[in-house]
Amino acid sequence: MNILLIGSGGREHALAWKIAGSPLVTKLWCTPGNAGIAQEAECVPLDVTDHAAVIAFCKTNAVDLVVVGPEVPLAAGIVDDLAAAGIKAFGPSKAAAQLEGSKGFTKDLCRANNIPTAAYERFNDPAAAKAYIRAQGAPIVIKADGLAAGKGVVVAMTLDEALAAIDMMFEGGFGGAGAQVVVEEFMQGEEASFFALCDGEHALALATAQDHKRVFDGDKGPNTGGMGAYSPAPVMTDEMCRRTMDEIIHPTLRAMAAKGMPFRGVLFAGLMITAQGPKLIEYNVRFGDPECQVLMLRMMSDIVPALLAAIDGQLKNFDLRWFPDPALTVVMAAKGYPGDYAKGTRIDGLDEAAKVEGVEIFHAGTASKDGHIVANGGRVLNVTASGKTVAEAQRRAYEAVDRIKWLDGFCRRDIGWQAVKREKATR
Repeated sequence: MNILLIGSGGREHALAWKIAGSPLVTKLWCTPGNAGIAQEAECVPLDVTDHAAVIAFCKTNAVDLVVVGPEVPLAAGIVDDLAAAGIKAFGPSKAAAQLEGSKGFTKDLCRANNIPTAAYERFNDPAAAKAYIRAQGAPIVIKADGLAAGKGVVVAMTLDEALAAIDMMFEGGFGGAGAQVVVEEFMQGEEASFFALCDGEHALALATAQDHKRVFDGDKGPNTGGMGAYSPAPVMTDEMCRRTMDEIIHPTLRAMAAKGMPFRGVLFAGLMITAQGPKLIEYNVRFGDPECQVLMLRMMSDIVPALLAAIDGQLKNFDLRWFPDPALTVVMAAKGYPGDYAKGTRIDGLDEAAKVEGVEIFHAGTASKDGHIVANGGRVLNVTASGKTVAEAQRRAYEAVDRIKWLDGFCRRDIGWQAVKREKATR
């Protein structure tokens, strides 16, 4: 098969690495790609916003399957346009992508279908939002309705923080994404990431993971796109996974089908595991980043037949096998992230780092310049490792991190701390 992968981040490098390992693949392209993806695929400079140009490339090169990594092209309807041109594409339609593209859409769907989630209200007017916040009190959560690259959420611990977040969003802090906001209750519990492949009617649960959103050790500092992850998430017991499928994933698929917008692709449920059970924080309509990196390391099966089964409505009798060993990934970011940061700084030592047992290094914001790897984004590298325990995977990942020579980079040093703590407690 000839396959085109769309995207340029760590998620796409992990997908490229996994897809390239499939015996079904004849040729793999990626657009725009990055310096790491170039080791797995031929990177081509297409304008992904120009759907006609993507379709023309696919027809010229006899592309059999397009895999869309990020949310922005999905929300723009690239899958619809590819399908209309007779090209198989993995990912939801523009209508179904509203599950991520509009937090308000998803909250309303949850309310109408008794899907457990935080209590909420939607606002177009800052004065009304502030009145609601004053009535509810803090802590409280304020979310930009639209796509904000994983950063459009403020968990306000005080009333002043909450009111300031309203001003920031309505004044354009997240661009058009904050023209409407969702204000919801602060939920107590432990977060987890749950993934399911969906074919419009059936869903196949994938491995679970846990992300680390805050930029600094101890879950301090502002939210980011994710500073590290590990899989599986111990909080997601077999019973919790079953409840998530029964109470959240399956009702969502039924509701979307009833709306005439069946969901095909990967549904990523950000969960809060509360005293009452799993509750939906929000949906993403693509693999998580950095969760995808640990999922791909743990997936034993060939991913390509699974993607095709989701597109073709054949998941009912499909299954995937997973390596039992946990995996953990540490994000190395440019100093200053998630604020301002410099690009073009040189990174050395990647070959030495990759020699650590069980380690794969997935590139995110990288480029190649004069024969060297340079930073080209905020989140730059995903140092990913597997091990017999989370503690071993963690040790291997940080051993590899310490071999990388990049003065302008930083990372959290406590990725996986909750799982490691659990392991120690059960010894």
